[in-house]
Parts: sequence; C-alpha cells; structure tokens
Amino acid sequence: MADEKAMQAIGRIEAALARIELVADTPREAPAHDDGELIALRQVHQTLRGQVEGAIAQIDQLLTANERR
Repeated sequence: MADEKAMQAIGRIEAALARIELVADTPREAPAHDDGELIALRQVHQTLRGQVEGAIAQIDQLLTANERR
C-alpha cells in the first residue's frame, strides 16, 4: 500500500516536471515596446534614481553630523 502511494506520488512529480520542462523549453515572445515608451521609462528611472541618491546623501550628512555630537 505504501509503495503504491509512493509510486503515485513519483508519477505526479514526474508529470509536473514534464510540464515544467515543456514551459521552460517554449520560447517566449519579446515584449513589444514602443521606443518612445522605453525612452520615457528610462528618463523616469534616471529622475527617480537621482532623487534617491540625493535622499541618501542627505541621510549620510545627517548621520555624520549626529556622530560628531
């Protein structure tokens, strides 16, 4: 009985692995992006990156000033 359940479980695992391999081997289509959209996203990313860098610099300054006290 236990062997039968183990064999059924192994069968389910093998079937799942076969499905995973099928999906992994199926080529995906590249997402269609408008070049203008991509450029805009890059600009927004750079803006946000600059803001984050500025905030980190301010935090560093506050920490340095606090350490001197």
